[in-house]
Amino acid sequence: MTDNDRLTAIQTVVDRVTSWQDGATEGTVEEELRRGLDEVGVELGDDDVRRLADVIQDRHGTVSAAEVLSGS
Repeated sequence: MTDNDRLTAIQTVVDRVTSWQDGATEGTVEEELRRGLDEVGVELGDDDVRRLADVIQDRHGTVSAAEVLSGS
């Protein structure tokens, strides 16, 4: 899997979780991110998953996985 394919897969998971997790607890968002990443065959470190979960919880809208994972 190329880096671009990997990022596309991660963004797909983030979009899916973001679209139906509004108001869910952080633990639920993180759990669903992990489940989705497993489904698409992408591994992320715990810190990256937590960072994505935090941003999904905070923004309640569109989240750019590329920006979050790059630290922007």
